[in-house]
Amino acid sequence: MLFVVLFAAIAAFLALRLYAVLGKRTGHEQALPRPAEERVNTPPVPRTLDMPAEVRETGPRTVDQGAENGLRALVAADSSFDVGQFVEGAKAAYRMILEAFWKGDRETLGWLVEDQVRDTFVAAIDAREAAGHVVDNRLVSIERAGISNIEVEGRIARITMRFDADVAMVTRDAEGNVVSGSMSDAVETHDIWEFSRDLKSGDPNWKLSDTDEA
Repeated sequence: MLFVVLFAAIAAFLALRLYAVLGKRTGHEQALPRPAEERVNTPPVPRTLDMPAEVRETGPRTVDQGAENGLRALVAADSSFDVGQFVEGAKAAYRMILEAFWKGDRETLGWLVEDQVRDTFVAAIDAREAAGHVVDNRLVSIERAGISNIEVEGRIARITMRFDADVAMVTRDAEGNVVSGSMSDAVETHDIWEFSRDLKSGDPNWKLSDTDEA
């Protein structure tokens, strides 16, 4: 019982920290990717499971050169913006959103993504459930997460992140039989996610506003 309480407390702490960095996800959206379980039908690349002067990065580079002008504009508009904190929060959001989608957790998606993005995810969940399929996916690792573009238009800032990750993908039917995929191999995935925020709003949280495949 003590371990259950401890894990629950840790989960609550992580959720609150993520909320503080990226916030609730609630509509700006373009083409969304196919649900991850549908990607197993595309040729996989298996892996066995055995910035500007005023904003300096430490460790691996997380801002592409093409995004540096946008970063300067963002820092000029919001001096509290921190590249490292944002990237770490985006990585946490990436994992939480994928896991919520795979589990069919509509409530969690409701505060992690914007309305139009959520509608697309929910439609995919509904179709999956109607077919009697269950997804048993697992995010094995995030190989790279970096900012590829930043735009500031008026009071709205948009940050585009690229995620290169390894995902184990399995889809099962209602009886638990494997329909597609494998848990013994991980598939390389490349996703483009956009986060946006109203810089004049009192809410400091960024919202997931668009997703696509690289």
